[in-house]
Amino acid sequence: MRFKAPRWKAIAFRTAFRFTFCSALLFPGAFLHSQEVRQDTLEDARQNVEQLQEVVRELRQEVRKLQEEIRGLRQGNFSEYGEYGFDSVSAYTPHRFIHRLGIEARPQYVFPTNPFLRGENERWKPIQTSFSAHLKYSFKFRPNTCADRIYGGAYQGFGLAFTTFGDKKQLGDPFTFYLFQGARIARFNPRLSLNYEWNFGISAGWQPYDNDYNSYNGAVGSRMNAYLNAGIYLNWAFSRYFDLIIGGDFTHFSNGNTKFPNAGVNTTGAKIGLVYNFNREESDLTKSLVTPLIPRFPRHISYDLVMFGSWRRKGVYVESGKQIASPGSYPVAGFNFAPMYNLNYKFRFGVSLDGVYDGSANVYIEDVITEYGDTGARRFCRPGLQHQLALGLSGRAEYVMPYFTIGVGLGSNVLGRGDLRGLYQVFALKMNITRSSFLHIGYNLQNFQTPNYLMLGLGFRFHNKYPKVRH
Repeated sequence: MRFKAPRWKAIAFRTAFRFTFCSALLFPGAFLHSQEVRQDTLEDARQNVEQLQEVVRELRQEVRKLQEEIRGLRQGNFSEYGEYGFDSVSAYTPHRFIHRLGIEARPQYVFPTNPFLRGENERWKPIQTSFSAHLKYSFKFRPNTCADRIYGGAYQGFGLAFTTFGDKKQLGDPFTFYLFQGARIARFNPRLSLNYEWNFGISAGWQPYDNDYNSYNGAVGSRMNAYLNAGIYLNWAFSRYFDLIIGGDFTHFSNGNTKFPNAGVNTTGAKIGLVYNFNREESDLTKSLVTPLIPRFPRHISYDLVMFGSWRRKGVYVESGKQIASPGSYPVAGFNFAPMYNLNYKFRFGVSLDGVYDGSANVYIEDVITEYGDTGARRFCRPGLQHQLALGLSGRAEYVMPYFTIGVGLGSNVLGRGDLRGLYQVFALKMNITRSSFLHIGYNLQNFQTPNYLMLGLGFRFHNKYPKVRH
């Protein structure tokens, strides 16, 4: 059977063919040009499709990588993401840190903690005020990164300061070099935050006590003294490059009981400053739409072993109720062994076994019969070794930040005699050298008031599973 098309379709086909044939005869150039344009358009479309297919393949690969990383996070498998653990997810930036240079002015009030500062001095005037100027360099983690979220915008660096008390002859005008670190306490918006900061260093240029030339000075006994400072302040980023800071702080100067006298100088007051940020971007001052993923912290127990040593002076009470300073210094050596439970990125706590040899413990003045008017020097005597050894237990807590760890401890000697009995307190700063070693700078107090000794040493950390955090 022969198929027959409808009549109207045949008429339409013949009309279209005739129109195309006539157009090609009357306008051959236009007809050929339209064919070329159509072919070029098809070629461009084909190339665009190929490019889109290539982009889709790359996106699929990235999605697979992200899925693998998320799977590793959920399983808590940190070993496959770097030598020291998971290398946390964060957006790539051309510079890991923001570098900063700041200046500060700190007018201070001097606490009248001893007769010399209250006015019993050469001028018979109280020393009530001081002023210090600071120049500081620091670097901080970029906003909206993993490290910024974990440590609250932590920054760290070093500073130089000049301090005057208005009495150069009796106290001096010391210069100070110090390390410092700070971080965010609260953020009100991307440009305004409440921060804290601590400083720790050494100051030189003091005028110490001298029996012949500076006998009134009962506050400072050495030309070099430790410097400790802590404060809080508001930080306002009023432009891309500049921050304004304003707040208050507390400062302590002393020699750590390495020389007599050691009453120290304590001040408090205001701080105001300006910080220039060299490579901060406008995007760093806006709220990010992307939140970096913080890897789960692997809770674990690590073990810290610290070996320390120092030296100290000793004062012994006599019949009149006054203290007589020992003519020389005594050695101090000891150790701490502390199993520490790592709770999260910023806190760890535990118990420490503390052993110490204190060469000044239980020293005494020899009882001798002297003739009337004899002003000869008294003889200091040292007891047996068993009276200068102690072993104690203390509870420890540590605040962990990049590069630095701040620790406190409260304990009691379970083995010890005389001066070594009672409660003791420990304040320590640990500065990381490697992943498993650190410098230790600490101080020991007795019964919350009596200065004991410095703890300068080296520490080692075992079974450390703290993750490495990308900056």
